[in-house]
Amino acid sequence: MRTIQSTDARALTIVTVLCLCLISAPVASATPTPLLEHGFSGLYNLDFAGAQKDFAAWQTQHPDDPMGPASEAAGIVFSEFHRLGVLEAQFLENDDTFNNRPKVSADPEAKKRFEAALEKSDGLAQKRLAKDAKDRDALFALTLSSGLRADYAALIEKRNLASLHYTKEASQRAQTLLAVCSDCYDALLATGFSKYLIGSMSAPVRWLLKMGGLPADKQGGISDLQKTADQGHYLAPLARILLAIAYVREKDKPRALQILTGLRAEFPANTLVSREIARLQTTH
Repeated sequence: MRTIQSTDARALTIVTVLCLCLISAPVASATPTPLLEHGFSGLYNLDFAGAQKDFAAWQTQHPDDPMGPASEAAGIVFSEFHRLGVLEAQFLENDDTFNNRPKVSADPEAKKRFEAALEKSDGLAQKRLAKDAKDRDALFALTLSSGLRADYAALIEKRNLASLHYTKEASQRAQTLLAVCSDCYDALLATGFSKYLIGSMSAPVRWLLKMGGLPADKQGGISDLQKTADQGHYLAPLARILLAIAYVREKDKPRALQILTGLRAEFPANTLVSREIARLQTTH
């Protein structure tokens, strides 16, 4: 039973994926937009209010784009993560610490806004896919929606099995997007970290999760994350964070510190990165 709980914790960490508040910045769009780009830069710098202004403006200008409400939902959930203090990354490197994390008290109004934004995004995405089954932004909006639900279930509600379900869904949706857009490198983030984590588990657990549709490929996962870090757009910084977490788990502290130091220079207002650097520098 203990092994299965640890498995759930590791697998759902995918979009914890979204943790460290080097937040899940969506969009695998072929044409990155300055307004959304500015909004997600705000999220990486922990400027949640400023980011939401950008996302609201985008929705006003593009009411049929599912990425508008999806971006709003990302801002809401990660603002909650920050408020509740669940954005620190150290629990990711230790399964016992993750499993024993406390259940926090969510803001019910924030949850309502979060769910409403995702429902709106899902509805807009499905309408676009009904017209064009290869609509990139619609496919990524659905991928992001599943990932955000996985994060909320895991990190706020502590519902590991529900989070694992959404993690699998996000991975499947990412594969659908990659099938029609092989250079949508941001989507690789949805598969890369889960591949790495599941690939780190024992053989019996890897087999069980593979049967359930979750691939296990440790080196392949790192390769996917590296591609997003090198060639992605909105999610490139997040991919670097997840690589840093992977290197910490692999006991390669110098590489983790190198990545985090670069992120601190790029997003100086993100105090979480600075604290993680300080923690790694003082631990043995």
